[in-house]
Amino acid sequence: MEYPSKLIENAVNQIAKLPGIGKKTALRLVLHLIKDKEENTLALAEALTTLRTQIKFCATCHNISDHDVCSICQSHRRDRALLCVVEDSKDVMAIENTAQYNGTYHVLGGVISPMNGVGPADLNIESLVQRLQGQIEIKEVILALSPTMEGDTTAFYINRRIKDLSLKISVIARGVPVGGDLEYADEITLGRSIIGRTLFG
Repeated sequence: MEYPSKLIENAVNQIAKLPGIGKKTALRLVLHLIKDKEENTLALAEALTTLRTQIKFCATCHNISDHDVCSICQSHRRDRALLCVVEDSKDVMAIENTAQYNGTYHVLGGVISPMNGVGPADLNIESLVQRLQGQIEIKEVILALSPTMEGDTTAFYINRRIKDLSLKISVIARGVPVGGDLEYADEITLGRSIIGRTLFG
């Protein structure tokens, strides 16, 4: 594709690196930014820069946060007997949108995937084990991982690591389709899956 400007080409190439955005969509976005008011484009650039430089991960649960400890971990209204283990922060947002869960979370930062070179040491599993060993108020661990081969492998590994800690270990009900991702499940299905969770194993 020929571009009238090297600046446009560079912007298109960067935006096209985002997931789900091809070169044509990236070009439309770039042309929109050029036509839009300059202050809007500058505000977008500033928001992205601030996001990248100031975003934090909660020291307790590893969820995305503006502070060292996220608002969920700080909240006194949360049921600290329940700990929901998820793959990513987008899964926390998906479960929160159901309004069916009031416990706390632990974000793994991915799932075990030997094909992609991701092992247990690459995830926040060790901090999960330490957290469970150090917090006696936690009574149940809910493994809310996507029902894929990698998600099931991760769930089995975590179960093996924590099964001797005298905790109730459950998994979300399979209302979520096998092979699907939590972020794409509708809120009713996901909410029912949380409510209808079953014991692991």
